[in-house]
Amino acid sequence: MNDRRSGPGGGSSGPRPGGPKKPFVRRRKVCKFCVERIDKIDYKDYRVLQQFVAERGKIVPRRLSGTCTRHQRTLTRAIKQARQIALLPFAAEL
Repeated sequence: MNDRRSGPGGGSSGPRPGGPKKPFVRRRKVCKFCVERIDKIDYKDYRVLQQFVAERGKIVPRRLSGTCTRHQRTLTRAIKQARQIALLPFAAEL
């Protein structure tokens, strides 16, 4: 009848060409602030804060930046403070 494995993009009938591949293992990201033992993130240090703001002006999430929960919270607070006194932009220039 209608077998899901048949057709283009369906299940494979054997090993892939080129031999078996190693499974992809994602390397665990480490918090930059924990590694460098930085306890206080200063809102005036805009060069550090710019690394955690995307091109469009959004704050980069933890899963992309690799920061721990504690430092992500203080980082977010520092970015918002820096925006208020115009050290960082709220949005990107188009």
